Amino acid sequence: MSPETAVYAAGAVCWRIIDGRMHVLLIHRTVHGDVTIPKGKVDPGESLSQTAVREIQEETGLEIALGVPLGVSRYLMPSGREKVVHYWAGEVSDHALQHSTFKPNGEVAALEWVTIKRARNYLTYAPDVEILENFAALVEQGVTSTFALLLVRHGKALARGSWKGQDTARPLAARGVAQAADLADTLSAWRPERIYSSPAIRCVTTVRPLSAATSMKVRLKPGISEDAWAAGDADIRRVIGKRIRAGRSAVLCSHGPVLPEIIREISLATATPLGSYVADAAELEPGGFSVVHVSKTNSGSGVIAIETHAPRV
Repeated sequence: MSPETAVYAAGAVCWRIIDGRMHVLLIHRTVHGDVTIPKGKVDPGESLSQTAVREIQEETGLEIALGVPLGVSRYLMPSGREKVVHYWAGEVSDHALQHSTFKPNGEVAALEWVTIKRARNYLTYAPDVEILENFAALVEQGVTSTFALLLVRHGKALARGSWKGQDTARPLAARGVAQAADLADTLSAWRPERIYSSPAIRCVTTVRPLSAATSMKVRLKPGISEDAWAAGDADIRRVIGKRIRAGRSAVLCSHGPVLPEIIREISLATATPLGSYVADAAELEPGGFSVVHVSKTNSGSGVIAIETHAPRV
C-alpha cells in the first residue's frame, strides 16, 4: 500500500484512577453505533501529535498531554484504503475533568470510564484492543504516569562559512525559521512546563515561537551549549539531574554534538542500559526532536520509551 493512498489518524488511551483502580475512556459513536478509543484523521498541515490532542479535545472535551507512545494500528477501510493510526497514552487530570466541554453530539453519543478488563469486551474493533493491551502492559509495570524530556536540535542555521560574526550569534536560515514555527504547535502536544536552551541564537530562536505560544520564558543554560561542550566545560550532568528530580516535562534545545551527551546523562540518571536505541535518539537533523519518557514515581526504573521525530519542514 503506497503512503499516498493511506489515511493517517491519531488518538490516545485516556486514563485515570477511580477508587484505586485504573480506568480508561471509551467513546460511543453516534452514527456508527460502535465503541472505540478516541482518535481522528490528520488535518492538512498537522503533525500526528497535534492531531491526537486536538481529536481528544474535540471528541471528549478533555485537554491532555501526550504520554508514552502505544503503537500504530493499520487496517483497511471499507473504501479499500489503508488507515494508519498512531496512539499515545494520555493521563486525564482532575483539572481537565472539571473543565471538560463534552456534550453528546452527532459524532459522539456518550463517554464511558471503564476498567481495562471491561474495555477488552466493550471495544468493537480488534486493532483498538491491541492498543489497549499495549497500555495494559505499562499498567502492569507500574509506569503509566510519566513526564517527557523533549530534546530539540536547533533549526537549520546559516552555514558557518557564510557567517562572519561570532558563532553563538549565527542565526537560523529561512528553513530554520519555518522549522521553529512548526515545532511550536508540535511540541505543545506534550504540554512542557519549562523551556531550556543553549544561549546560542540559533537555539533560542528555535524555541522562541513555542515560548510565545505557551507564555513560558526561555531559560538559558550555558551548560548545554556547543561552546561549553567544545571547551570541556559543559555541565550537562547537573542540568539533566535537576530535570529528572523535578519530574516535569521540559524542552531542552541544544546542538548536534551535544545531544549524545545529553542522552547519555539521561540514561545514567535513570539507570537505563546504554544501547543503540538510546544513541539513535541523538541522531537528529536540524529541527528534529526526540521525546524521552521517564516515570514520575520511579525515575530509577529506566527510560520508559523514546520517540524520535524528523523535521517536517
